[in-house]
Amino acid sequence: MIYELRRYTMVPGARDVLIDLFEREFVETQEEAGMRVVGHFRNPDDPDQYPWIRSFPDMEARKAALTAFYSGPAWKANRDAANATMLDSDDVLLLRPVSAPHTPAWSWPRPLAPTGPRPPVGATALPSSLYVATICHVEDGFAAYFASQVAPALVSAGAPPLACFETEPAANTFPALPVREGENVFIWLTRFERAADELPLPTLDAYLTAPPHRLPLSPAARSALR
Repeated sequence: MIYELRRYTMVPGARDVLIDLFEREFVETQEEAGMRVVGHFRNPDDPDQYPWIRSFPDMEARKAALTAFYSGPAWKANRDAANATMLDSDDVLLLRPVSAPHTPAWSWPRPLAPTGPRPPVGATALPSSLYVATICHVEDGFAAYFASQVAPALVSAGAPPLACFETEPAANTFPALPVREGENVFIWLTRFERAADELPLPTLDAYLTAPPHRLPLSPAARSALR
């Protein structure tokens, strides 16, 4: 499975305009083209950032699905309106699920799955839960350290990892949409029922090449991940 974590920088005040357009025009049409819209979110710490996640069976399926969608009628009819809301759409991490190392103390998470039926177009009720994606630029060996030291600490703190991702190193099969290259990242996703607190974790410094970044994700009304 291949994932994209996409973070758009919006024209100030335009994020909800794009979310409304996305929920009306771009959810089912992307999935009909062969990809899955895993979740789309507001960043509560940044009113001008729109993060979302989509997935593909593999890199060739990604190429086929993106070709079908971006040459299709839904995108052609709405791309000008969508592009007018964005200042930048190139902050994209291409990811794959982390291969599970030996983990006797806990159960390695499965690939992300919807948490319930997708609400219909026009839904307005927002969930109370908050997700946090912790993005780490890492040295080799971090996955084993995460499994043996970090994940058990997360479990003990009541915030078990729901999914773990690492950089997909394959060449971008759809170069019309750039992705960030030359980076080695490890991301874990946790879910909270309220505002996320800092969690007590073992030191990560020996494996990091930059400070970790915590990305809060508040699901939008039609997000499949809620």
